[in-house]
Amino acid sequence: MESESPYHENVMDDVSNNPSAAGNNNNTIAADHNIAAQDVGIHARHVSNVSTVDTEMNDESGNPIWKNRVESWKDKKNKKKKGDIKVENEAPQVPPEQQMEENLPQDAAQPLSIVYPVPKSRLAPYRTIIIIRLIILAFFFHYRITNPVDSAFGLWLTSVICEIWFAVSWVLDQFPKWSPIYRETFPDRLSARYEREGEPSELAAVDFFVSTVDPLKEPPLITGNTVLSILAVDYPVEKVSCYVSDDGAAMLTFESLAETADFARKWVPFCKKFTIEPRAPEFYFSQKIDYLKDKVQPSFVKERRAMKREYEEYKVRVNALVAKAQKTPEEGWTMQDGTPWPGNNSRDHPGMIQTFLGYSGARDIEGNELPRLVYVSREKRPGYQHHKKAGAENALVRVSAVLTNAPYILNLDCDHYVNNSKAVREAMCFLMDPEVSRDVCYVQFPQRFDGIDRSDRYANRNVVFFDVNMRGLDGIQGPVYVGTGCVFNRQALYGYSPLIRSLSKSSSSCSWCDCGSCCCPSKKKPAIDPVEAYRDAKREELDAAIFNLREIDSYDEYERSMLISQMSFEKTFGLSSVFIESTLMENGGVPESVNPAMLVKEAIHVIGCGYEEKTAWGKEIGWIYGSVTEDILTGFKMQCRGWRSIYCMPLRPAFKGSAPINLSDRLHQVLRWALGSVEIFLSRHCPLWYGFGGGRLKGLQRMAYINTIVYPFTSLPLIAYCSLPAICLLTGKFIIPTLSSVASIIFLGLFISIITTSVLELRWSGVSIEDIWRNEQFWVIGGVSAHLFAVFQGFLKMLAGVDTNFTVTTKAAEDADFGELYMVKWTTLLIPPTTLIIVNMVGVIAGLSDALNKGYEAWGPLFGKVFFALWVIFHLYPFLKGLMGRQNRTPTVVVLWSVLLASVFSLIWVKINPFINKVDNSALAQNCISIDC
Repeated sequence: MESESPYHENVMDDVSNNPSAAGNNNNTIAADHNIAAQDVGIHARHVSNVSTVDTEMNDESGNPIWKNRVESWKDKKNKKKKGDIKVENEAPQVPPEQQMEENLPQDAAQPLSIVYPVPKSRLAPYRTIIIIRLIILAFFFHYRITNPVDSAFGLWLTSVICEIWFAVSWVLDQFPKWSPIYRETFPDRLSARYEREGEPSELAAVDFFVSTVDPLKEPPLITGNTVLSILAVDYPVEKVSCYVSDDGAAMLTFESLAETADFARKWVPFCKKFTIEPRAPEFYFSQKIDYLKDKVQPSFVKERRAMKREYEEYKVRVNALVAKAQKTPEEGWTMQDGTPWPGNNSRDHPGMIQTFLGYSGARDIEGNELPRLVYVSREKRPGYQHHKKAGAENALVRVSAVLTNAPYILNLDCDHYVNNSKAVREAMCFLMDPEVSRDVCYVQFPQRFDGIDRSDRYANRNVVFFDVNMRGLDGIQGPVYVGTGCVFNRQALYGYSPLIRSLSKSSSSCSWCDCGSCCCPSKKKPAIDPVEAYRDAKREELDAAIFNLREIDSYDEYERSMLISQMSFEKTFGLSSVFIESTLMENGGVPESVNPAMLVKEAIHVIGCGYEEKTAWGKEIGWIYGSVTEDILTGFKMQCRGWRSIYCMPLRPAFKGSAPINLSDRLHQVLRWALGSVEIFLSRHCPLWYGFGGGRLKGLQRMAYINTIVYPFTSLPLIAYCSLPAICLLTGKFIIPTLSSVASIIFLGLFISIITTSVLELRWSGVSIEDIWRNEQFWVIGGVSAHLFAVFQGFLKMLAGVDTNFTVTTKAAEDADFGELYMVKWTTLLIPPTTLIIVNMVGVIAGLSDALNKGYEAWGPLFGKVFFALWVIFHLYPFLKGLMGRQNRTPTVVVLWSVLLASVFSLIWVKINPFINKVDNSALAQNCISIDC
């Protein structure tokens, strides 16, 4: 490809007409696809045909016309505000949507969703025990601090510091669950309101994003199932577009997606004809249920067998592509005519776009339209920062805005398929309800997983987080964004503030928890941070420019281009007039003024590696950069602007994915999450100090975000606290003095309050006691391993620029049923918890041996120490079980390191000799003198 030419026609023809095939003489995979001219796939290194205007058009007095229009808009806005105040005193305004609803049928005019607070009979005792527990904690720390242990002052001081940190962590985790709520949706009312018989559907369009990088680590078959479940979703086909981001520019992904598009022509009509659930074929055909239940069509059995055979043939074709891709040819992959595949170098390649299915493209076997399916691989060049998944998501935002511009975006990981075909309708019950959606930035669904062992040994399901914590946040300002299964309002991703906030400054709801009650005293309006005020002013200026653009239908193209090219737009969105114009369309759709033939060229332009330079992408708009957990950061920025989110939990899980179920992979997943939290803690977006000026983030919501970024630091006091039992048993000392009757009551009350809090939480949330216990166990396992490494790695990365990678090497795999659960892999994350287990076991044996030697009076003091050590061992038991594997085999290197560290502690114990009475030599000599030998 020549850098001087923006498009290489040969490459464009190869991808659009002869989709790639591996090897020199292999047959093409997607040559039979009929693709419209405007949807052909093209690649380009640079696009320079976007016109921009560097000078402003001035009026007769020399003032910029755009500036004058901004001022005129502000005057109109001020007059409108004064008029609104008068109208509010006379009668409340009725939004146009409500006026429209007056003409609707009774069922359609009803609310699309309802909020149910937790019954007071369950919530009041829960809140009461939380307050009681706080009071008991105050008495507990008063006793602990005023009663030091002089003989073990260092151990006592360490234990008190750890306990204070644990108490703070509990407060940060507990109080965001103060006002949990439930929600119920009514998709039938949504259909009655927006899908009237005989009229086109008025449901909002949705752009689906699916991200993948390496097809050898993320199997194309899994990605294909996710895409198929999206294409078959129960939603109008003209409203659905699926964008697949291939950030590795892999020919395997491209070819497998072509196969998926071909199979979708058969799979989609089959699903819709027989209302199949789930609509991912791999998981539908593997269900161990009666698939004939509720099926009445006589042809179902015959068609199901035929479809299963078609799917198995599709799997064989995809598996053949995977097998062929295992070994890359020395000259790289080539297309059918011998032209090299543009993505042979995954770090240096042009942008690529290919539309496989579309409105004017191929139809299904019954002649019906199919949703649009688009392959996207953004441009990558050496020397550019690409920002991994967040950068890929932002590229999809821009591509989709140019090609389809749906007002809502649903992003999924490549291994999360649509389990509930009506999931989009569930989200639209919130996003298309005018009474609810005005300040909603996204609707988050809980994550559910397949393939996890029945006991959920490593808490992969995260039931406590998704069913307890997230419900609590939904009662404040909404759940945090968890990276997948989320439907976004596109306008919120563009950095705009919700309009409703300007109308609700006099709201009586509590600024701390948004409970709308008198639980919190009224506060004065917080002082405005100058930085936040400056950002608000810049945002208002941008809104002013947008207002003017919406009012210039009579302006010519030159004047429109002049307004769009102002710095307030270019520095925010980049140099693309087509994309900027799309951001002004709140209801979505492609601008009518854009030439359809230029859309793909413009789409190639906006995924260029240099497009985001000197713009607000990743800083204020789109997915936010700066952390490997870009999801938390992105949601946090939105809610700091005043947006709120909604938690949607339909009876049938909306999406399901796969989770790493073996110990090592699970710990590395937790390590990545914890590392992202440490990165946010060390960045300017830290919730401890970011976003206070505007007063838009509720107090309890900020507390929840603080908890998400400080929890890895709990590993430091936790590993110290788990070491204390062994040290106490080996030295004969203890961190607590002899308890008085009052102290005993305090300790007993603390234990009872902890148990009661968990029981009452079970009562209102519906989770099981086993889920809470597994969560508690893995909190300790992750804390003394992954979280500890994340803290050190985060500081090395953010402060010293050293990026440390922890590699995983597969050692063994056994058993077909949950075989991965028993796979043992070597990783440095296994060493700290293994050492803690061995040291505590050695301590228990040493303590019991000493008690046997000393007699009955030694058993009393020993009880507290052994109980403390057993608490650690029981919490680490799932780790120990996973470490042993099915046949009790542990990686040798883990045993060696752990025994070495345990031996160090044992040698210290022998050196101290805590259980041997010290002999006074002078006294012994005196006794010998008095005795006649």
